[in-house]
Amino acid sequence: MKKLLGFIKVSWLCILPVLVTPPGVSLAQDRALTLEGIFASAEYFGDRFGPARWLDGDRYTTLEPSTSLRGGIEIAAYHAASGEREILVPAEELVPVGASAPLAVENYQWSGDGSKLLIFTNTRRVWRTNTRGDYWVLNRDQGTLTQMGEDFSEATLMFAKFSPDGSRVAYVQANDIYVQSLSDGGITPLTTDGSSTTINGTFDWVYEEEFSLQDGFRWSPDGSRIAYWQLDASGIRDFLLINNTDSLYSFTVPIQYPKAGTTNSAARVGVVPTSGGETIWMELDGDPRDNYPARLEWAASSEEIVIQYLNRLQNRLQVILGQASTGAVRTVHTDADEAWVDVVDDLMWLDGGRSFTWVSEGDGWRRAYRVSRDGSQVTALTPAGEDILSIELIDESSGWVYYTASPDDATARYLFRVPLDGHPEAAERLTPAQVSGTHGYQIAPGGNWAIHTTSTFEIPSVISLVSLPQHGAVRTLVSNDGLRDRVERVRSTSAEFFQVQTEDGVELDGWIMTPAGFDSSRKYSVLVYVYGEPWNQTVKNSWFGGGAPGGTVLPGFGAGGHLGMERWGLHDAERHVSLSGDLRHGHVRGSCA
Repeated sequence: MKKLLGFIKVSWLCILPVLVTPPGVSLAQDRALTLEGIFASAEYFGDRFGPARWLDGDRYTTLEPSTSLRGGIEIAAYHAASGEREILVPAEELVPVGASAPLAVENYQWSGDGSKLLIFTNTRRVWRTNTRGDYWVLNRDQGTLTQMGEDFSEATLMFAKFSPDGSRVAYVQANDIYVQSLSDGGITPLTTDGSSTTINGTFDWVYEEEFSLQDGFRWSPDGSRIAYWQLDASGIRDFLLINNTDSLYSFTVPIQYPKAGTTNSAARVGVVPTSGGETIWMELDGDPRDNYPARLEWAASSEEIVIQYLNRLQNRLQVILGQASTGAVRTVHTDADEAWVDVVDDLMWLDGGRSFTWVSEGDGWRRAYRVSRDGSQVTALTPAGEDILSIELIDESSGWVYYTASPDDATARYLFRVPLDGHPEAAERLTPAQVSGTHGYQIAPGGNWAIHTTSTFEIPSVISLVSLPQHGAVRTLVSNDGLRDRVERVRSTSAEFFQVQTEDGVELDGWIMTPAGFDSSRKYSVLVYVYGEPWNQTVKNSWFGGGAPGGTVLPGFGAGGHLGMERWGLHDAERHVSLSGDLRHGHVRGSCA
């Protein structure tokens, strides 16, 4: 069904007042589910893996507990085919001079040649995630461990990353961008006007909230320039949050927050030499407070950048190429819809920059395309009448596009591939046909191996290494057998997926979980949970945590569609009234009334 089905979900949760085992209900399991077990402990957390990084087409690295230093972390490399393990970075090499313990590695990045390691540690939360902290560089050849920006205040660096040749590191500190030499430690400021309202290289709350933007600068391929966003947040009024818990007397916390229809931050994009100097600003049309540079990358060249430029109504998205040396811009492709369009995270350059991949719902389905650099040729890659979720890998040498989709079941996720030369009819599913649920893949360069994560609504994630394209099982990396056993000991009900149709003919996926001792002749109270809508899907056949093995009645309903940002709330309300009637009159399994 065009436009109205796909991966976007609106969800309802029909929940009993008590989530733990109801009084008088006897469980066959040997223990009861408790609120403390769900929310105040790690009892229902799964085992972790990684973060893993593919070093090349045959080896990956991951973080593991040290075998030689108690409490430490080491980085090990594994050969995909043989499973041979090699310790690349022992925990002893992560102990700073004068310290007694190794760094607590929260994330890491390899330089292009693998000789250096960039370590993110001692992190702090900014808005939603930990994006601020300390960065250290381990030079494996010299055996040195050096802190970046050590004269700055503790845990104030953000988004550090190596230059393409690995000789320098750039980062954001206090809303300014810096480049630090790894040979002599010299630091070059690229911007100097950063403040609470002038934001360089990162974003305000709204850009993170609406566009998932946090890291706001990009190295050019030759390392000579950096492209970055600058936001002017002046004129944004403060919304006052009240903190009643951190002191004897409550106090307010101001957050710059533009309400609907008020002034947004003005955003612009510029390019600056990494040796320091003047920024060249891109000559983008329109009011910068009502148009959004929502994505920015280098355009397979150190002379041009590519910008995705979105209007405030979010129904027109332009692909713009900008000259790094002059700021001149030209639009090469436009995606538009009467309702709304979304930014594309799968723009990848092909054939040495002569074309790029694009994802669009222009024909009513979310499909991948190949677009020539000047925009004159647009070639469909994935099949008509099917939605894709994301592109996972492009293997130009073999001529394949690997992507995630689920044409027949929007609650699932599977891996497919299709030829890169424009033959959608040749698409093939690589995830075995006999399996269900949700499948995620971290594919190695070349497409011969993948770290595969799979789960269902009631089965926790299992992580394994598979060979592609056969999808042959190589070895299990995380089984989560212990978590599965703990869940089974307290499980008192199972989930059921179903579909229901609204009064206006939209078919919605749903799931329902009834409590222990459920009696279909009784009436149950209902709590309606509405989060989702155009942004997030909550009706999925995947494991989502330890919060639901006990006693809930949970129908979740969802539909994708371009209903229009301005009228979404109206359509949403109408559908919830309709579906509430279905629940009340027992049209959904006769379960809630």
